[in-house]
Amino acid sequence: MANLKEVRTRIQSVKSTQQITKAMKMVAASKLRKAQDAILLMRPYVQKLAGIMKNASANLEGDQKSVFSLERKVDKVLVVVITSDRGLCGAFNTNVIKASINLVKERYQEHFANDKVWFLPLGKKAFDYFSKRDYQIIDNYYSIFSDLTFDHVKEIAGYAMEGFLNGDFDQIEIVYNEFKNVATQILKVERFLPLTPIEKEETDDGKDYIFEPSVEYIIQELIPISLKVQFYSATLESNASEHGARMTAMGQATENAGELLNELKLVYNRTRQAAITTEILEIVGGAEALGNN
Repeated sequence: MANLKEVRTRIQSVKSTQQITKAMKMVAASKLRKAQDAILLMRPYVQKLAGIMKNASANLEGDQKSVFSLERKVDKVLVVVITSDRGLCGAFNTNVIKASINLVKERYQEHFANDKVWFLPLGKKAFDYFSKRDYQIIDNYYSIFSDLTFDHVKEIAGYAMEGFLNGDFDQIEIVYNEFKNVATQILKVERFLPLTPIEKEETDDGKDYIFEPSVEYIIQELIPISLKVQFYSATLESNASEHGARMTAMGQATENAGELLNELKLVYNRTRQAAITTEILEIVGGAEALGNN
């Protein structure tokens, strides 16, 4: 059984850890509110823009289709992996990285074997993981969360879009966590480019739309904007998910520290009681021995 000094040291250590996890939970909660407000304000705009895109795209035929809709034989693949810069947020980062690896194994194993798969990490955790292993990475943008603005994100989206148009990549996938609530993040694997074909039946809502100046013009102007907004939305979702995951993880860590403290206090009291009992027995034994003499 541990002595009293060791138990007291452990109790103090757990108390210090508990104070840290409490503080981190409060910081995460503060950041989550701001991140959650940003994504909730963004979603209606993204959904409306996507609806316009679907209705307009369904009215295009043949040569009118956007260059971003061009389906070609997949030879070179880009996987955008969105994680956080810091840890202590449960399985948030691990799940995204595992999903990225599984995506390559399931769909692009042959391309990977031929060095035709590149990873674009957004977030220091993804960068650290892929840079330390045998993966081809594009490391220009991993510090995105130090300055998470639309201007910064659209630069990254523009790089991916330009790479698709130039033939540097034939398929671009995005892997990230979508924010549902504080305790739940939904792992998403989405195709960014080429655009998924849209059938007319998918947009048949019984309404007639008038496009001005023309469907073709709207599509050519809206698609680049829509893609950049989609990219920005994914980063906002991931950012909110990160703070929610960290808040949950730190809350659980604080509770675990409280349970461990109760156990240690019980051990301390038992150890102290055993020490007192031993001392009393020694005193009684000594007194009895003196009496017999």
